[in-house]
Amino acid sequence: MTTEQGARRVFLGLIIISIALLALLISPFAKAFFLAAVLAGAFAGTQKRLTRILRGRGNLAAGIICVGIVLILLLPIAGLTAYIVKEVIEGVNFITSVVEEHGLAGLVDYVPGPLQGITERVLERIQVESRGLWQTLQEQISTRGATAAQTVGGVVAATGSVVIQGVMMMIALFFLLVEGSRLVDWFESVSPLKRGQTTELLYEFRSVTRAVMVSTIVTAGVQALAALAGYLIASVPAPIFFAALTFFVALIPAIGAAAVCLAAALLLLASGEPWWALFLAVWGVAVVGLADNVVKPLLVKRGMHLHGAIVFFALIGGLAVFGTIGLLIGPLIVAFFLAVVRIYERDFGQASS
Repeated sequence: MTTEQGARRVFLGLIIISIALLALLISPFAKAFFLAAVLAGAFAGTQKRLTRILRGRGNLAAGIICVGIVLILLLPIAGLTAYIVKEVIEGVNFITSVVEEHGLAGLVDYVPGPLQGITERVLERIQVESRGLWQTLQEQISTRGATAAQTVGGVVAATGSVVIQGVMMMIALFFLLVEGSRLVDWFESVSPLKRGQTTELLYEFRSVTRAVMVSTIVTAGVQALAALAGYLIASVPAPIFFAALTFFVALIPAIGAAAVCLAAALLLLASGEPWWALFLAVWGVAVVGLADNVVKPLLVKRGMHLHGAIVFFALIGGLAVFGTIGLLIGPLIVAFFLAVVRIYERDFGQASS
């Protein structure tokens, strides 16, 4: 006959096995679900207020938030893509008109001074080898066709993976917004912790994620404004476009806003403005780049109520260990540790002393 203690051990083993299987099941979409949980915590208050405005229609409120997030993500990408396509088309039309009127040699007059010598040598080489140019191109296309196909296939597969992850994130976000409060109550009921401790930890996570999200957006705005000042001083063409691109790239920690400033500096260098290019490169690294290391920790510090140095190392450590998503995971780990220690000291430390 099985004792109660033996049955409890069996159930404990079954729970561990089920948790491992559940982790294996959701591992392909772990980042998507994590980001959905982060966004759900950040927009929980907005969803409640919007539900009251819509007279209790929680599903509609969650749908509006999800659509708004999709538009916020897609509209800047669509606008930047349209601008780039427009500029490329204008450039192609200009080159085509010059070649038709003056030939390839006519392009040299429109090339910046430092690059004219290189352009002339390239054109001379093309003219010398013009007789076998098309044959060479055909050979290269035939020999590298498979490699190109594999590359294109890899890009398409990566894009499809990003789309799938995004769709899964939005589905999970909608569910968490609608059923978030019930899910928290369920966690509270099944948690082995004392009543209220699980909810306290979850609210700690929500405050940290909200602080990180707000700090990321505000820091990107500060970097974009600082970069815009540099673009205007250096007379970079289309400064508003480069400022918008800086804001968008600043949201991607793996690249950083300074990369756009360096790209604009290369554009100035190719245009025959070496001193302004040097100024913009230094401005991008010293002002725009360092703003991320100064503004973001200060803003996150307010939401986490921690020393700025701890927040800084949490951000850098999370980024180094977990990649881009580590900017959220790092502060969450620190907040989790401090919350557990605080709860233990409050609920168990005094009782034991």
